[in-house]
Amino acid sequence: MELMNMADEGVGDTQDTLLLFGGAALILLGAGLILSNPVVRKLLGGMNVTSLLQAAAPDFQRYLKLKAM
Repeated sequence: MELMNMADEGVGDTQDTLLLFGGAALILLGAGLILSNPVVRKLLGGMNVTSLLQAAAPDFQRYLKLKAM
């Protein structure tokens, strides 16, 4: 009986790891499929990263203030 309990302890960890890597693989596959679309490439090609970061900075500062409370 003890041997069965010892064997079952590692099953949950292995299954969690498998699910984690499976989810990561699906995310990468989905992102690759989305980014392979020419329309999406054209839209993202004209995006300016610095303006995006400047627009997000006030929200990030507000988040840090709320987190400190």
